[in-house]
Amino acid sequence: MPRPFSPKIVTANDLIEGDVVYLTADDRWSRSHSEAELLEDEAHATIRLLDAERQQNRIVGAYLADAKAGPNGPEPVHFREAFRSRGPSNYAHGKQVAAGHQ
Repeated sequence: MPRPFSPKIVTANDLIEGDVVYLTADDRWSRSHSEAELLEDEAHATIRLLDAERQQNRIVGAYLADAKAGPNGPEPVHFREAFRSRGPSNYAHGKQVAAGHQ
């Protein structure tokens, strides 16, 4: 028996900067996990992933990641996605600098 579909988001890496990015409902790529479009329908999630994969001039490595609804938008379900959402593990780059960790 197939497992029921769990909510997902589309995530990838920015082609030029390498940052983790998330596809929003209005077709933007955001660096904020909470702005990602939460996909609760499997067919729609598949279509959104296909749309993302066509944007090879902007992103690389698009995939569907498990997520859950949170008070401020989608939240990661797995450690890997929580880790990716915080940015590089060294403080001198990307989201860590913006958060004041230098």
